[in-house]
Amino acid sequence: MAERKSIIPLIEACYDNFTQSEKSIADFFINNKQDGDFSIKSVSERLFLSEASLSRFAKKCGLSGYRELVYQYRYSLEESKHIVSKSTKTVMDFYWELLNKTYNLMDERQIERIVRCFDKYKRVVVAGIGNSGLVASEMESRFMRVGVDIDSLTETDRIRMQTIFLDESSLVFGLSVSGKTEAVLFLLREAHKRNAKTVLITTRDRKEYHDFCDEIVLSAYTNQLEAGNIVSPQLPLLLMTDVIYNEYLCQNQNEKAAFHDDTLRVLHDNDDSEML
Repeated sequence: MAERKSIIPLIEACYDNFTQSEKSIADFFINNKQDGDFSIKSVSERLFLSEASLSRFAKKCGLSGYRELVYQYRYSLEESKHIVSKSTKTVMDFYWELLNKTYNLMDERQIERIVRCFDKYKRVVVAGIGNSGLVASEMESRFMRVGVDIDSLTETDRIRMQTIFLDESSLVFGLSVSGKTEAVLFLLREAHKRNAKTVLITTRDRKEYHDFCDEIVLSAYTNQLEAGNIVSPQLPLLLMTDVIYNEYLCQNQNEKAAFHDDTLRVLHDNDDSEML
């Protein structure tokens, strides 16, 4: 039996790949908040679509068929009720939603593959603009402290110029909440041409990404991310980079702990010298 995970984050991530009729199906499942008759016959009649369209939609979401979609969707409704009952503040509702969606999107085998790349490739580059750039800088700071040769790129011109230095020994991360940041996509395309390993962390999964990204790590999405007035836009990316960082620390812990302690010691020594 399939593991019970919410299907809503996956539907949202694949939304841009759907046909117009498939988007109407997606909208139905995303916006509905009530349990009911989700039989293939009932939903097809309600949406004025064929049963075959619902089956194709389920498979496009990476499921075995419509029955599995409904199974996962009912769990989504249960989780939604749980979130509402546990939350008392609006901002906590959104943060809990993002945490829950992050868990449901998590592909642990993918995370393990990515983590193994840190030891396989000599140089790591992580790029992002704006809020994603803040995450890139944070990622550089954390991984640098455990011995990774990593650079963060947060300005468009520098991102584009750095492409000429990439080769088969490079591991390149692109960070973009929207998945539309042209400088980041340009970097990944050029890196792919130069045989670098490419990883995109985003809230959207578009077909064209698969042409130049070896790994597409999906982060949680909510409408509030676009406004940025309740939920910090960088939060979904931070959650995913934290998961990658934690998994990396779990590999060869003693060596990485020693690197981390050494960097803290150097920083502490610098603080002491400034006080003299």
